[in-house]
Amino acid sequence: MPRVISSIEGNGQRLDGGAMFGHAPKALWERWAPPDERNRIALACRALLVQESGRTILSETGIGAFMDPDSRDRFGILQPEHRLLDSLDRLGLSHADIDVVVLSHLHFDHAGGLLSAWQAGARPELLFPRARFVVGAEAWARARNPHDRDRASFIPELPALLEGSGRLEIVSHPGPEVQGAVVFSKTLGSEYPLHISYGHTPGMMLIEIPSPDGPVIFGADLVPGRPWVHRSIHMGYDRFPERLLDEKVALLDDLVARHGRIFFTHDPACAMARITRDERGRYGSTQDMPSLTAFPA
Repeated sequence: MPRVISSIEGNGQRLDGGAMFGHAPKALWERWAPPDERNRIALACRALLVQESGRTILSETGIGAFMDPDSRDRFGILQPEHRLLDSLDRLGLSHADIDVVVLSHLHFDHAGGLLSAWQAGARPELLFPRARFVVGAEAWARARNPHDRDRASFIPELPALLEGSGRLEIVSHPGPEVQGAVVFSKTLGSEYPLHISYGHTPGMMLIEIPSPDGPVIFGADLVPGRPWVHRSIHMGYDRFPERLLDEKVALLDDLVARHGRIFFTHDPACAMARITRDERGRYGSTQDMPSLTAFPA
């Protein structure tokens, strides 16, 4: 079969708008993302499905439903059921049909969908029984030994479950002194470049999907949605904002030059868009797509 891509909706979430837009004033960001009465904005947790001859690849798994009810309320998770599994089911797939899961990093809103839904008194179980799990070396090290600043962003049980599966590939890559590094995974092969980023969290890994009509890059938390396409907009969660902004500009310039698209994991209304840059150097998006189903790539 030819390569096709689809957007897979996971559990939605609401987080504080100020945290999501860093130093940007509310008078600016509320035009893009109107907050609720608790100052929270709506966010998607969207995965990217790649189907090709003999193999099915999933980039990320969203936040899932592993949290207990109190934690779901605290982190603004909107549905108790595991919505990613329901979305796969609508395409005639289950988690057992996935051959590869690519994890940009292991924050819970990107990797929580690896786990079964919460049940009282039960330990979380690792889903995707056939898949190989691909994660960058520094993102893996960070999940195993978080800093106090981002410890709450990780799932303590997850590294041991992934390691115990026997199906984990940890991708080596240059350190932060090499900006714009591109590496490859043995599991994925040379068709899928992996762009390494350090601004949001050390060693975040963005998969690139080749396409005759221009590449598609999974934006993860480097560019989580259309508002963050703007040059100076970033999240308060970013570890190294200046590094992130430099990485973002380099990525967006590359996409403009190659007539590429970016896939948004957190934009509630847009799954993918083509990147533009005007005569003043301002970035934007066009050909916005709310969702994708078997889109040719």
